[in-house]
Amino acid sequence: MAEATFKDVPELFEVDLGEALTARTESLSTFRELGPPDLCHVVKSTGKSGQRELGSYHFVSGVDASSSASLAAYINSLTYAIEDNIAWFSKPAAWKVRNGCYCCFNAFSRVDVRVDVKIPGGVHAYVIDLRGERHTATPEIWQETYISALLRAILYSDDPNYYLEAYRKLDPITTPEGEIRFLQAAEALFDKGWQVGSDPEIQVASIVSNHLTAGIMKYFGDSGRWQPAANLFEKMAAREPEVASLLARAYIGMNEEVKAVQIMGNAMKETPQSHTLLHVQCDFLRSKGKLEWALKLARQAVNCAPIHLPFHRAIGEILPEKTKTEDDEADPALLRLPAPGLRGTWARAYSLLTRLVSQIGWDELLKTRSCVFVMEEEYRMQKAQADIVKASTTNVNGVDGDDDGKSDSNNGGGGIVIYEDGTVSVSPRVSSDSRRQSGISRGAGVEAGGAGGGEDDNASTRAMLSPSTPNGPSSQTIGDSGAETQAPIIPTIRVSTESDRATREREQEQEDQDTLAGHASTEGVETTETQNTENGVKENGVEDGKNGNVDVVEGLEKPVQAAAVHGEEKGGAGHGEHVAPSPEPFSFSNKRLCERWLDNLFMVLYEDLRVWTIFRAEVAHFKTQHVAYRKTGLEWEILGDLGVRLHHREEAKEAYQRCLDTPRYSSKPWLKLMQMYAEEGDIQRTIQTAIRVAAYQYADYTEMTYPTHIARSFFKLGQLHGHAKIKFTLLSMGLPEPIRKIMDSFMEYGLLFKVEGSDF
Repeated sequence: MAEATFKDVPELFEVDLGEALTARTESLSTFRELGPPDLCHVVKSTGKSGQRELGSYHFVSGVDASSSASLAAYINSLTYAIEDNIAWFSKPAAWKVRNGCYCCFNAFSRVDVRVDVKIPGGVHAYVIDLRGERHTATPEIWQETYISALLRAILYSDDPNYYLEAYRKLDPITTPEGEIRFLQAAEALFDKGWQVGSDPEIQVASIVSNHLTAGIMKYFGDSGRWQPAANLFEKMAAREPEVASLLARAYIGMNEEVKAVQIMGNAMKETPQSHTLLHVQCDFLRSKGKLEWALKLARQAVNCAPIHLPFHRAIGEILPEKTKTEDDEADPALLRLPAPGLRGTWARAYSLLTRLVSQIGWDELLKTRSCVFVMEEEYRMQKAQADIVKASTTNVNGVDGDDDGKSDSNNGGGGIVIYEDGTVSVSPRVSSDSRRQSGISRGAGVEAGGAGGGEDDNASTRAMLSPSTPNGPSSQTIGDSGAETQAPIIPTIRVSTESDRATREREQEQEDQDTLAGHASTEGVETTETQNTENGVKENGVEDGKNGNVDVVEGLEKPVQAAAVHGEEKGGAGHGEHVAPSPEPFSFSNKRLCERWLDNLFMVLYEDLRVWTIFRAEVAHFKTQHVAYRKTGLEWEILGDLGVRLHHREEAKEAYQRCLDTPRYSSKPWLKLMQMYAEEGDIQRTIQTAIRVAAYQYADYTEMTYPTHIARSFFKLGQLHGHAKIKFTLLSMGLPEPIRKIMDSFMEYGLLFKVEGSDF
């Protein structure tokens, strides 16, 4: 079947002819926001009778979807991409593309635009709606489809979560004329931008916050060419004042800060409650170090818009083999870290927590948290006190108070039992003798209290005590001026089954720590670890147990649970899973109740810090023993990501570099190092890592130049050193022709579109 494959185009072959098109039609109603990438389906045959046809398909982005002719031209280009099968003894029948279908999702009208091409033959364009019915493609539909395809190519060009097999990525805009056409179409559809959705951080898509504006900002912002975007936003701001926030961002990017401030000031007079304008001003003030002013604007912005939360080919043979090895395995404790799974608003909130802990430390963060939010222990104490008062003022028949209106706290009351979860119950009535004795004692107590200034003098004491119980300890008789008073005993505290669950959690956590530390042990260290265990050695904050595993992470306090906004069963609710709120009043005036999702994020942060602390302690321990510290490639990669999340830049860089010493097939460590070196302005190392990233990129059929991570890193370097220095550095490295040609394409793009730094 090799003679039927494309030479430089990825493809997946069908079992049943046309099944890819059928599956896409059936799943149209599930497409959300910008939708999936374009689908290109082709049918190949040799023309010989009796030989079945082959169906194959691939995904693609960056193809001009402005008309049926441009999509048909792409399918026609595939006819020249079939592998040549040359045999010395005979020439077999050649496979040819007989027909094809190109599918492009219109994110504005929520329809699938399709173009059927017969070779030779004609071209037929039509629209498939969510019900599978056909319609005619109008010029408006084609304009929306063109913008939808461009936004997918721009926004998902370097998104690691947007990955598919057989996904070919091409440059969406290749000429300045194409860029002008993009701006014209964006202007025409600007008012409809909210229809394509927005980032997860945006609660509701608006004319300012949507995928269309995000695509414009990314395309022009990543290359530092803000002028075309500013010109577009100038036109839009004339009829929609809120667009001034985008215009101000563009001018700030152009270093025209005075003009940006004037624009924001004038716009705030027209729309003083615009949260987008307040957000831009807040970011600007933060960049100037005016944090107190920025805080005021941030609070006002939240009040204005609160957010509620849910290989085919290798270049120069420089890539490792794409086969699964032991370096693709990792310790379960590392794989179970929850932070990498956070998305949208959750990820943004977590990044803020990591910034806080990197600046003030974990202990100070917990202390600040307890000053802002009500901890669950505090809530239980307050709730228990309220329940005791309520139970102590209720008689056996359920009648509150005596006929004279005074509270009868001990009249026939049972023993009060306070559970660990804060609930309070009253035990059955005691014997009649006890009741009579309790009544006598109450009378004597009133007399004694009356001598001291009235019944209210003992109110605070009475609220915290309960009557005697049949099985409790004997009552204590206190004499006061000849009168006997029986002092109630302290209520019984009964431990609920929650303590068992907490014990199980601690045991599970202990097993995770043991697994993580034990996986790092090597043959050369077993003797040393045994000696340390026998002598009770504790180094770098890690205490070794009987088996040499990590038992305790010193200096890292596990966060206690905060009281939630809604009453929840402990351990029974997750994100957004609430039960009825507690009816008891709450008296804390200087604290607030914590949302459960935020409380969970503190536990996520604790898990990251716990693993990071163990990891760094192990590294230090192995260094003191002059023994190599070994991890698999995937483990080094996870630890590098962990270091980046926790803002330990140098340690993360070291972990990524250690990952490169393994034969693991992964572009992430190269990509992360490239971004770090670009921020540091290191041309040599940025280019060296960019070559590997480009190799991985082309191995996955990503043939686009911009917007990509490599282009962003090169343009960042160009702003500091100029593109000429980057070109000369590339030339001096003596790269093979295919690699040098790819790397030069980024500089050619910068020259063509006049990116900052291209002229020096």
